[in-house]
Amino acid sequence: MIEITPITLLLLVFAGIVAIFFIKGLVIVQQSEAMVIERLGQYSRTLDQGLHLLIPFVDRPRAIKMRRYQTIEGQQLPVTLDTIRIDRREIVADFPKIPVITKDNVTVLVDAALYFQIITPKDAVLAVENLIQAIETLTQTSLRSKVGEMELDKLLESRADINTALTVTLDDAGNKWGTKINRVEVQNIIVPDEVERAMRKQMTAERERRATVTTAQGQKEAQIAVAEGEKQAAILRAEGQRKAIQTLMEAAGSSIKEEQILSYLIALEYMKTLPDIAKEGERVFVPYEATALLGSIGSIKDLIPSLK
Repeated sequence: MIEITPITLLLLVFAGIVAIFFIKGLVIVQQSEAMVIERLGQYSRTLDQGLHLLIPFVDRPRAIKMRRYQTIEGQQLPVTLDTIRIDRREIVADFPKIPVITKDNVTVLVDAALYFQIITPKDAVLAVENLIQAIETLTQTSLRSKVGEMELDKLLESRADINTALTVTLDDAGNKWGTKINRVEVQNIIVPDEVERAMRKQMTAERERRATVTTAQGQKEAQIAVAEGEKQAAILRAEGQRKAIQTLMEAAGSSIKEEQILSYLIALEYMKTLPDIAKEGERVFVPYEATALLGSIGSIKDLIPSLK
């Protein structure tokens, strides 16, 4: 039987205390995590991933406040948690809808999602009391300021511009908190029901106006095309008459005048229309002027042998 002396017992107790302190002081930090350590109330160091040894009762991890939203009975309620392990991955903060007044005095509900990363854990813990709450408050203030500069129509079509402006503003403020704001996304813009109904009526009226303009433009283009065709036809007819007059005058020589040839050509055109006139009734009345024109056909044929 081994006899335990007081000295041996004291050594065993001391070894046990050392082992307990050693085990209690071992800390494993997971990948993508960090831990801020204070020694006697002052910042000591930041632990990255791996195995670390702390001095019990001397070194103490400093907790960070993380505010989250939980949906309880259909309402988003904030829940604040204290954790000593700081997540360095990209974090999504989905804030609830807030009322915002546009430049033209329309109250809309806007909600935004924020994507950020903790780059410097020391500043995220020591430079701000509640990081998520500070970011949320700054986001809401910046959102109200930016939206207040826009009218409703401009707001609905400038979501990308708002995202960019908010990202720049929040990133500048987040630097002192050891945080990188990657992007801000405006998710929903909800307008009042009466404003939405008015917008629908406006869009319907605008579509009808565009349809009317399109129809009028089409009719205008059609009329221009018809007028252009008639113009070209008149030019071609005039050109044909000119060539016909020139040919007849060359054939007749000096024995015929240009006025006589012109009367001859008009008479021919009149002869072509007689069948169409006859279709409209049982009797055809020929004006006196027309008989004179028809009489010119025979006289011109007598003067020009090639027409016989």
